[in-house]
Amino acid sequence: MGGGQDLSAFAKQNLIQTLLKRNDIFIVLIFAEDKPAALLTAIEGFSTFACRPLFNIHDVVVYQGFRGQGLTTLLFNKVEEIARSRNCCKITLEVLEGNHVARNAYSKLGYADYVLDPQFGGAMFWTKSLS
Repeated sequence: MGGGQDLSAFAKQNLIQTLLKRNDIFIVLIFAEDKPAALLTAIEGFSTFACRPLFNIHDVVVYQGFRGQGLTTLLFNKVEEIARSRNCCKITLEVLEGNHVARNAYSKLGYADYVLDPQFGGAMFWTKSLS
């Protein structure tokens, strides 16, 4: 998991039923050899600047035995297809600086740092925990 920690007991207990109640979350699953091989979770948001929806890719997992088979590309192609069908203006994601494998994969798929105005540099992702 992100940050190297497992899901909390609360999340394990409630995640599936909570996801099923939402209509703004998209999960793409790939099965291979009758086993789950890869997963991508995207959440629809909204861009006030574009006045259109956007997708934020929140989770990407390719299980160990299925890595190197192009599944990340399949996941991202499918979520892009869904985003285009919903008239989204963009797809965003977060990636840890030290996750070079993911950064390389995302870069090959056309993702890059967000720079609106080169004079001000790249966008920074900040967070404030409420728990």
